[in-house]
Amino acid sequence: MRGQDVSRLLLLSALWGGSFIFIRVAAPVLGPVVLVWVRVLIAGLLMLAFALGSRRSLQIRQRWRQYLVLGLFNSALPFVLIAAAELHLSASLAAILNATSPLFGAVIAFFWLRDAFTGRKFLGLVLGIAGVAILAGWNPITLNTVTLLSILASLGGAASYGLASVYTKARVHNAPALGLAAGSQLAASLLLSPLVPFTWPAVAPSTTVLLCTLALAVGSTALAYLLFFRLVVDVGPIKALTVTFLVPIFGVLWSAIFLGEPVGIGTVLGGMVILAGTALVVGVRLPRLGRAVASEPGL
Repeated sequence: MRGQDVSRLLLLSALWGGSFIFIRVAAPVLGPVVLVWVRVLIAGLLMLAFALGSRRSLQIRQRWRQYLVLGLFNSALPFVLIAAAELHLSASLAAILNATSPLFGAVIAFFWLRDAFTGRKFLGLVLGIAGVAILAGWNPITLNTVTLLSILASLGGAASYGLASVYTKARVHNAPALGLAAGSQLAASLLLSPLVPFTWPAVAPSTTVLLCTLALAVGSTALAYLLFFRLVVDVGPIKALTVTFLVPIFGVLWSAIFLGEPVGIGTVLGGMVILAGTALVVGVRLPRLGRAVASEPGL
């Protein structure tokens, strides 16, 4: 990678890692549905404006059904599940659990696309499950019904990402990258709109909450998507996959710095085990991230 590509990769990882602290601050006040609706609506409109300004075709008329599916499974559903999970989980824990999405993608691809489920992938899946168990059992959180459901919600969000990636690989061909990003965000806002009147917050949000929501929509969604697809174009989807391993690191770092969340041995160990399992599944060798090789671009 060139120096500017590495810089973009680090900025993207920082932005996506930061999304978890923004959610942790804003979700308890706005609620998961309203927060996500505002997030995807602002991000979608910004990307739409960018497309119009640069005269790029989004192919919305031709692909609106695909964008609806992606809007549901790649944005609306996982965003809401993760936001709901962060009502009771730390931002750092949610960021690490989110790294399991390629594991779910590998399992779904096996059943849907008949992709070979090799011994390497099986070991990666086992490590991923072990990492989740370490996070849940060796962490300074009270294990009860609420926290367990929150962990399942976070994993459900990761599974939804995995499903969306396999759907894209199976059904979406030659779609414009910006169209996928903008179309899915706008579709997600439409899908969530009927729920907004019933989930509108009773308390007016503070300036801090509004700023976190704006940062989530503009930085961690609109700008992040543009950076990601620029990386895909410049260095290819294979090397762009290294963001999967950097996002949890930044998520834990920002959580410790800005929210004062403790980083215990369970967080570190569980995160390392999950990332090792993810590396096996996607075919990336962690010690050589600068020259990463992935077997499944698109996950």
